[in-house]
Amino acid sequence: MTDLSVDIIIPTHNRAHMIDTAVRAALDQSWWNTRVTVIDDGSTDDTQGRLARHFDDPRFTYIRLAHNVGTALAKNAGLLLTDGDAVTFHDSDDIPHRDKVLHQARILSQPAIGAHECLNWRMVGQEPGSILQVGAALVQHELVLPDGRRVPIRRDLSLFDDVFPNMQMGGQVPGEWTHINSGLFRQELLARNGGFAPCIEEDREFRNRLMFNGEIIWIVQELLLTKIETPDSLTQSQDTDYDSARRKADRAMVWDKVRQWRTEGRVDPVPIDMPDLALAFVSNPAHLRRRDLPMTDATRAAVARCLHVDVTRPVAAE
Repeated sequence: MTDLSVDIIIPTHNRAHMIDTAVRAALDQSWWNTRVTVIDDGSTDDTQGRLARHFDDPRFTYIRLAHNVGTALAKNAGLLLTDGDAVTFHDSDDIPHRDKVLHQARILSQPAIGAHECLNWRMVGQEPGSILQVGAALVQHELVLPDGRRVPIRRDLSLFDDVFPNMQMGGQVPGEWTHINSGLFRQELLARNGGFAPCIEEDREFRNRLMFNGEIIWIVQELLLTKIETPDSLTQSQDTDYDSARRKADRAMVWDKVRQWRTEGRVDPVPIDMPDLALAFVSNPAHLRRRDLPMTDATRAAVARCLHVDVTRPVAAE
């Protein structure tokens, strides 16, 4: 599928000082069929003003949510309001290699990948010798930490850290599991598995759900993304770092799903639940789309309202 349309979704909150760099890197991707959507999660800084220069670009849409909902639900809002064949997420502090999406899109476009009979494909619901459809392409990346260290994230075994923690020794940062942050996900995979769980371990839980449900995942063996960790990043902030009460509670939820998988052989999809979804501003409402995903009826009604309300002018704060 050489015409695979890719949505690059960038959730952001009060990152006016760096958001333009992330947007320009997304718009400069070498894959020809991309659209960039910024989901501004109720920023109170000048994020909108910084991005105004891109409003006339037909490949770009800026959406400011009426209320701050958190990273996971901001990603879900991006999923609900786009409709590309595949979706990738870039954080506002991510700088992707120019060919990142090109590599991923070509992998998802391969027509005939076989399930080699030397592997136990029935374990994940596939027949040996069958033709597989890759549902997600993940890239390796590097972290630039606040102390200046550059840490390459190459350890593929770390994808399984919630299942086999005994295999994870030797990493420089806890887990080294963040491949999922910038994966490219096929629409059909999202339709089967749902969106992001409302927590700060949303990418970890999503990663596990895809693996547990037998999705076909391809890992690109190249560093195609630089992720810049800052003191206010979720993994660095005292309120949300790996030792915080919030993250510990979320990990407990993630591990409960691991136990479900060990018992039942799969985990449930996560329907998107955003009944209060509302938009404060959209740079070009004609760019809004509706994606067919598992969602609650109230969320479906909220999406319909978003698609039919004139938000070309800023809405007064409540």
